[in-house]
Amino acid sequence: MSDSLQIPVSEAATPHDLVIVGGGLAGGLIALALHRHAPKCRFLLIEAGRTLGGHHRWSWFETDLGPQAQTLMAEFALNGWDEGYDITFPAYGRTLPTSYRSLASAEFHRALVAALPPERVMLEAKATAIDADGVTLADGTRIAGRRVIDCRPFRASPHLAGGWQVFLGQHFKCEKPHGLTRPVIMDASVDQVAPYGNEAAYRFVYVLPLSPDEVFIEDTYYADQPKMDAEVLKGRVAEYAHRNGWKGEVIDQEAGILPVVSGGNFRAALTEIAIPGVAVAGARGGFSHPLTSYTLPFAADNALAIAQLLATRPGVSGNELAAFCERRARRHWRATGYYRMLSRMLFEAAEPDKRVVVFEHFYALRGRLVERFYAGRSTWPDRLRILTGKPPVAIPRAIRALFSSGKPLNTETPA
Repeated sequence: MSDSLQIPVSEAATPHDLVIVGGGLAGGLIALALHRHAPKCRFLLIEAGRTLGGHHRWSWFETDLGPQAQTLMAEFALNGWDEGYDITFPAYGRTLPTSYRSLASAEFHRALVAALPPERVMLEAKATAIDADGVTLADGTRIAGRRVIDCRPFRASPHLAGGWQVFLGQHFKCEKPHGLTRPVIMDASVDQVAPYGNEAAYRFVYVLPLSPDEVFIEDTYYADQPKMDAEVLKGRVAEYAHRNGWKGEVIDQEAGILPVVSGGNFRAALTEIAIPGVAVAGARGGFSHPLTSYTLPFAADNALAIAQLLATRPGVSGNELAAFCERRARRHWRATGYYRMLSRMLFEAAEPDKRVVVFEHFYALRGRLVERFYAGRSTWPDRLRILTGKPPVAIPRAIRALFSSGKPLNTETPA
């Protein structure tokens, strides 16, 4: 356990009001929201790693968040761009006006450690058993809790369908200013190859100008399998930097494989991971955008909702909290059905090396429509507009994808 962030042994047997298992984005934001909005709630945030948030970068459009969520995220040192963002495709390029934000996990950890009381955070503490009355750690320590919420990472289920978003990003310190003033959210002018082998996938490069001489370059793929050849992706990032004339050193790197859920039996998937009386949040509970895999807007909204519940109903039971989170998860699943249908179009109606055409068609639409799409708030006119015009895929394949249950999600450990 961390010497600086560790709960006193004398308190270990005293039931906490809430034990949060997993100090990633969802768990960390719940802890912060409780600290700010439900100060009487005696919670404990347990994280298996040395830092909160792991090693990630989360990004979102400013319009993805409501006022309360924006206030919550203002606690962190964010990278922000108010000049809009760029996209590039083989057929065109354009600048859209929406402000963009990004948060590095190192800043996430730093802000939470500064904001939360030390006795409310427990690092390097792996949970080996979770139940409605608390958590058992790998060293045998028992942490008692009146309520428990599971915020551990997503677990692939045979009950879900879809593909994968595979990415590797590097943070460059350039020898001279790189010249970028806006993020490049999607540069799909690159070769449409796979993150491994000779298969195809939808590929784009994502670029964030973090300072005048620092730039984050991420090579990203929508692929059928959760596989990555990290050395190949590093080479492609280096090639992209060279193509743009950016010379320098790599000072940080991150990589990941995220699910892109296109369908399935959500009820069965929730039942598979359910622990009686234990609430579930984060990507594990289904709180992500089915096509973009963005999680931060949903994590912030959930954190605020949970904090409000415990502030206004301090006597709510663990079973009631679990039911509350499950209702939100089911509502989110229903509300995002349209995006899962588009995911099926992407993975089933388009050949892997032609998936770029689907995104090229989408990004030619109006900017406000794109904003609402990323926020998961597309209107019915938006939905009709996305599906009208010259189809970016063959109509017979599109119809099959529309009524398909989706390709089963590969449940092997990502490689």
